[in-house]
Amino acid sequence: MAVQLSATDREIINGDHGRAAADALGLVLKFAEAVGAERLLPCASSHVDGCLYHGQASLDFVERFVALEGRVKVPTTLSVGSVDLIHPELFIGDAALGAAGKRLMEAHIELGCTPSFTCAPYQTLLRPRLGDQLAWAESNAIVFANSVIGARTNRYGDFIDLACALTGRVPDYGLHRSENRRARAVVEMSGLTGAGADEAGGIAVAAGLVVGRECGDTIAAITGLPDCTSEDDLKALGAAAASSGSVAMFHAVGLTPEAPDLETATGGEDAPVVIRLEQQDISGILASLSTVTDGTPLTAVALGTPHFSLTEFDRLMPMLDLAPFAVPIYVNTGRHEWERLNADGRAQRLEDAGVTVVVDTCTYVTSIIRDLSGAVMTNSGKWAYYAPGNLGIDVAFGTLADTVLSAKAGRVVRA
Repeated sequence: MAVQLSATDREIINGDHGRAAADALGLVLKFAEAVGAERLLPCASSHVDGCLYHGQASLDFVERFVALEGRVKVPTTLSVGSVDLIHPELFIGDAALGAAGKRLMEAHIELGCTPSFTCAPYQTLLRPRLGDQLAWAESNAIVFANSVIGARTNRYGDFIDLACALTGRVPDYGLHRSENRRARAVVEMSGLTGAGADEAGGIAVAAGLVVGRECGDTIAAITGLPDCTSEDDLKALGAAAASSGSVAMFHAVGLTPEAPDLETATGGEDAPVVIRLEQQDISGILASLSTVTDGTPLTAVALGTPHFSLTEFDRLMPMLDLAPFAVPIYVNTGRHEWERLNADGRAQRLEDAGVTVVVDTCTYVTSIIRDLSGAVMTNSGKWAYYAPGNLGIDVAFGTLADTVLSAKAGRVVRA
């Protein structure tokens, strides 16, 4: 079925908004036909995941639109690239790949994109609003936008995300439509509502891993999460779910905007309980993220995947009193947070404690960690899930307190 074109669509495809926009809309329309969308919608913003260099094709695609003098039509943030442009000395990979990665990031800026270079654009000043139609890529950002904010986006990937940004148009299908946003499965958590703040983070990661593994791309309603579950915990939940499965959205009953109760989350329809989790189940799931045992020597600690928020830095700062550390600590964060850390003096304190703050990229996708000869510890379910395959290393997973204590000891210990 052909996509119905609005007056704006016809203007763009006829070249009234420039050759770049016309070419980009041609791609959006082909995509819309492939997914069965009958029309296009105006999108409020885009988040582009194509800044991470995967080969010449990724650069050629963007350079073409630069040559056509293209400009994004909506606020467009950029996900992580291959290098830290603010601290280029941190990159220890192949120089040619680093140069190509740097050019790819710069080319997106030339198209008018905001140089955010963060996997957590929802932590910036350009945070979407409830109900906004988006063209977002990057798996955890997609889940967060749909679930925690209540904005609307499908899982857009490289190329189509930028094409939507260059046109301000997005296909009307999938999670852009209310009827497709209802929960069709239930994950029950029991005996966890009284858990403390430090425990809540681990519970969220475990819940995310289970949702990804058991539900795939089916939207799940999660009941029984601790009352103290924070936005950062929900961020971790979504990141883990998107890593272990094709998750684009979840409902945390009583916590996320489209799930004040289970009936609302399911649209009043019956949804099967796919799994029930208690405390002992949580412990086993989290233990499965570690490929080494307690007491194993470490060569580094990696935090901030997705990028550390200012609230997470607030939790980390008092723990710096344990410095000096036996192994280096790397923290990934966004430029928005980095600017605030510099402005209030925390960046200097982190440096004095031997903590390396990485912006614009992430330590599991690019060559930054100096010593990977041993195990690395993290409090990130996403980092723990991907790093063994991406970096070929052993990983220990723990709470934030666990990781800092382990950095002090130089081996895996638990708070």
